[in-house]
Amino acid sequence: MRLLRWPTWIYADGHPLLHGRDRRLRVGRVSLATFLALGYLGVAEPTLGRLCVGLTIGGVGLILRGAAAGHLTKHKQLSTSGPYAYTRHPLYFGSLVIGAGLLIAAKSWLATAVLVVYFFAFYPAIIAREEVKLRGRYGPAFDEYAARVPCFWPRRIPRWGGWEFSWALWRRNGEFQTVLGFLAVCGALLLKARLWP
Repeated sequence: MRLLRWPTWIYADGHPLLHGRDRRLRVGRVSLATFLALGYLGVAEPTLGRLCVGLTIGGVGLILRGAAAGHLTKHKQLSTSGPYAYTRHPLYFGSLVIGAGLLIAAKSWLATAVLVVYFFAFYPAIIAREEVKLRGRYGPAFDEYAARVPCFWPRRIPRWGGWEFSWALWRRNGEFQTVLGFLAVCGALLLKARLWP
């Protein structure tokens, strides 16, 4: 999708943001996300009604991410089935749905603005970088897959079933960390809604 087609200098090898150091980008993104999560909890003004709606939407995102993590065999084969038949980046798409749910629960324009900036500052570059790696590793197979499946926004609603899910893969891909983080934020929002209505 054009929205996620960033200028090539953002993910070119010579760009100082990446310069072949994906780990630094990933660590920076996670560190900043942790810092922003604390700020998010500070500005959030949750009500019980908004919490129910927002956390339900966030839960859908968690399921999307979990389905992708339980299907993905990293660095062994190109995943093109299951959630990967609908979007080439279901983990990131699930993260966006989780973020949208948490923003609804928080009821804060400041938090919304910060999340939008964060998303567009990191995700297009990360997605583009991953696609370069996948194309280099799988060649024509990835090109055929990319021609068939959209980069980010699914063209149709994913249907559960018809693919394998493995709890072992889910654990190995570290998806439990996402669940724990989501539950911690949910608990903090619920506490804030109850103590400071």
